[in-house]
Amino acid sequence: MERGWVLGQTGLNSLLPTTLWLHELRSITMAPQGLPPSRMALLGMLLGLLMASCFTFCLSHQNPEFALTSPEKSSTKEAERKDTTAEEELDSEVLEVFHPTYEWQALRPGQAVPVGSHVRLNLQTGAREVKLQEEDKHRNNLKGLRKGKRLDINTNTYTSQDLKSALAKFKEGAEVESSKEDKARQAKVKRLFRPIEELKKDFEELNVVIETDMQIMVRLINKFNSSSSSLEEKIAALFDLEYYVHQMDNAQDLLSFGGLQVVINGLNSTEPLVKEYAAFVLGAAFSSNPKVQVEAIEGGALQKLLVILATEQPLTAKKKVLFALCSLLRHFPYAQQQFLKLGGLQVLRSLVQAKGTEVLAVRVVTLLYDLVTEKMFAEEEAELTQESSPEKLQQYRQVHLLPGLREQGWCEITAHLLALPEHDAREKVLQTLGALLATCRDRYHQDPQLSRMLVSLQAEYQALAALELRDGEDEGYFRELLGSINSLLKELR
Repeated sequence: MERGWVLGQTGLNSLLPTTLWLHELRSITMAPQGLPPSRMALLGMLLGLLMASCFTFCLSHQNPEFALTSPEKSSTKEAERKDTTAEEELDSEVLEVFHPTYEWQALRPGQAVPVGSHVRLNLQTGAREVKLQEEDKHRNNLKGLRKGKRLDINTNTYTSQDLKSALAKFKEGAEVESSKEDKARQAKVKRLFRPIEELKKDFEELNVVIETDMQIMVRLINKFNSSSSSLEEKIAALFDLEYYVHQMDNAQDLLSFGGLQVVINGLNSTEPLVKEYAAFVLGAAFSSNPKVQVEAIEGGALQKLLVILATEQPLTAKKKVLFALCSLLRHFPYAQQQFLKLGGLQVLRSLVQAKGTEVLAVRVVTLLYDLVTEKMFAEEEAELTQESSPEKLQQYRQVHLLPGLREQGWCEITAHLLALPEHDAREKVLQTLGALLATCRDRYHQDPQLSRMLVSLQAEYQALAALELRDGEDEGYFRELLGSINSLLKELR
């Protein structure tokens, strides 16, 4: 807003008569043209004084609301006057200070609360209540504890000489006791530990040689192959060797210096423990190591493993041999061909049908499932890559596993394994039944025991799946098993 001056109506009315009077006076004074200069100067001074007095009179009698004023300055002064009045009113009000305690007390209106107090609203009475913070109480208690109490020492009880003699005796007794304790402790340390000088001499006499994995495996093979080694030493050597051949490079190094063939020959031992741990080493070396697998087939490992499974051997030895056989056959179609030619399915069938070999039966079924699905995945991979005759696919096509399983009666053998009580075993059997469905469909239809078993398992797993659903598990383990059973029943209808 543009700043300006305003001429009030009252001031204008008061100035008009005075102005007219001055105009008349000026005309009177200017009328006589023949006055001397001294008289003219005197009249001019009088005229100036009259005009100044008139102007002062007008300003002193003007209305402040309509006089020559600045609107912005007047509004600012008015606001300042109001603020000053409010501050004076606040300063004039004297508030009552409330002194809280550690208990809740009601606060009356108008009372001031010290800083740091705990204030709450009592919902029952509607009144505000105040108390001191608990931290202040704990802090004050802590300060009191830190201050403690001074000992009231009566100086007349003991003299300074008495105190000096008592301290001297106390020091002598402490030295005697400490010397006895130190001697006892040193004697105990000498009995438990040898001096460092003796240890240094022993370390100098020791010829500690850091061996590589290759050197360690050579030493272990030599110990195992030595005729002077005892049975315990041979077993210990094989046990340590199994740890190293888990690594692919170490297994190939074992092959490079002829150690693999030494272990394979250990399968011919007359000691069941040697057969067991030799198979344990071979299973670790065969796993996902094609180079070692090829050398094992050429070294006659497959025939030796099948012979052990077909003959009377301890169950623990057959477990390790079956582990080695599975490691040799997986992802190695040439070994699978040789396995079928050597009558491997007949050997496994006899193993499963023997009494007390339920644990081995589950492992055999798992192996068959892996071999069937492995060939299926190879064919699917060839279709996706649009390769008509890759070498790996050609090798798998020469493995006639499914016809051999049908001829050897594995359709019925696998179905009867559903009677196993373990859920994990049933899961693996159901997977194998699904993988063999295309090959064994007619055999499944002709087996009434399979249908009864599936219906019984369906009722059992429906109850277990309902319990899982009640516990909040929508996709539980038993629900998956129930789905596999329902799929088989649907396919067999």
